[in-house]
Amino acid sequence: MKIIPREISRKQAHDVLASTIIPRPIAFVGTMSRDGVYNCAPFSFFAPVSSEPMVLGFSTVWNRDGVKKDTLANIEATKDFTINVVDEAILHAMNRASGNYPPEVDEFKEAGLTPVTSDMVSAPRIGESKVCFECRLNGTMEFSSPKYTTTFIAGDVLLVHIDEEALTIDDCTVCGLRAIARLGADNYCGLGDVFELKRPDEVW
Repeated sequence: MKIIPREISRKQAHDVLASTIIPRPIAFVGTMSRDGVYNCAPFSFFAPVSSEPMVLGFSTVWNRDGVKKDTLANIEATKDFTINVVDEAILHAMNRASGNYPPEVDEFKEAGLTPVTSDMVSAPRIGESKVCFECRLNGTMEFSSPKYTTTFIAGDVLLVHIDEEALTIDDCTVCGLRAIARLGADNYCGLGDVFELKRPDEVW
């Protein structure tokens, strides 16, 4: 099979990416509107961008009516956001937060999650998440077609919160962090089998 992206629908293109670039970590993004309303939403088009300086990035599609989603609007207004790691314990809360809520709705309350005041940014972090990155907007890039616009958001990481039961800086194993990843359609996965494979040359 050969696929030319411009010859298929946006949904088909999304399904091709979402079903082949797997598993994908989930950025559970916390923001606050200019009016002080808390928002949290998951995004699986997400990746680390750089380790020095530490930068994370994720993308969000605008609403079909051309209006920016709350996460993007909040980040543009305040320049701050948090990225929280999704694990097994908050999987269902993350799913509840993925619904389409009006801007005035506090999605932390809808999902049953605890907003915690961040140390260095105005956006709240998710208290139940074992790993949280406090981020400040570095920049955005827009990718548009006649019908859709996607914005890629890059954030400088100012502070990282890590539950020591999940991970330590001296022994970066994933055994204590039961992270959840996104697959295609409505499918998710846990870590499954974890194995070690040494690289031929030391890079650090």
